[in-house]
Amino acid sequence: MPAAKPSRLAAARKRRLAETIAALTALQFGPKQRNETAAYTLLALLDLRPDATWVEVQSPLRGITPVIDFIATAYGVRYAPNTRETIRDDAVKFFVEAGLLLRNPDAPGRPTNSGKTVYQIEPTALGLFRKTGTPGWTPALRQYLTSRESLKHEITRKRNLARVPVMLPDGSTMALSPGGQNPLIRGIIEHFCPTFVPGGVVLYIGDTENKFVHLEAAGLAALGVTLDSAAKIPDVIVHYPAKNWLLLIEAVTSTGPVDGKRRKELKELFAGCKAGLVFVTAFESRRRMQSFVSQIAWESEVWIAEDPDHLIHFNGERFLGPYPDAMPK
Repeated sequence: MPAAKPSRLAAARKRRLAETIAALTALQFGPKQRNETAAYTLLALLDLRPDATWVEVQSPLRGITPVIDFIATAYGVRYAPNTRETIRDDAVKFFVEAGLLLRNPDAPGRPTNSGKTVYQIEPTALGLFRKTGTPGWTPALRQYLTSRESLKHEITRKRNLARVPVMLPDGSTMALSPGGQNPLIRGIIEHFCPTFVPGGVVLYIGDTENKFVHLEAAGLAALGVTLDSAAKIPDVIVHYPAKNWLLLIEAVTSTGPVDGKRRKELKELFAGCKAGLVFVTAFESRRRMQSFVSQIAWESEVWIAEDPDHLIHFNGERFLGPYPDAMPK
């Protein structure tokens, strides 16, 4: 008798896994998105244990680590911490793209790469899963598949509303993913550039969702620069044709100012550049800058978004001398 309970649990786990794979197959997911890992991920986001019924599915907000923990506890399958990216890339990403999952519905402005990122089953999909194994499944599935494109369109529309709009110096517009350093990047483009780099050309903007969200490869190539996708590229690159300077700008909200090590890395990365290199660290506020002051490299610049008309020059004697308002009359 004592062995019966573990045996029943194993059978229930196996049955539930098969049901979930069948449901993903019916939802027209490809082989990679209906494998065991994907099925376990879906079960975790439905909070469905092997001994529960499908009508009991829920829609908790869960990040990747809580998903892994649920799978281990409920299904006895243990994924190592270094498999987080596998679960995110092979299951969660495709579920989000298909509109099956919502990313950060509790905080649409949360950056994609935030450690607080969570996922939740989309409400219409939740209603569908509650009909799994019942006579209502087939008509509900048919209706869901018919309306899925419009559901995805609405999800995309809401996601785009949370994006950060940016107007480039040439008047064209683009949008960055919400949150993180992107509001600061907008400040760099829309305030720093017109003030300190008039006529500047934005050649590159990085984004957490898309590292090459804005890339003027031809403009960089003309300066002798080719960006390697594996390289640690500065957040914004701007060419100042009037002085033939290339500004390499880091937008700092938590880490990553241009310190001595980073300045050396950037010099090496842009060693073949035909323009003079200018190293800039941007902060949202003086308070944010305070904890980084000791790290900022000499021969670099600091721009603060809350004081957009001023620069701080970590440049020593190059700028030593009286300002016009302090000259003798």
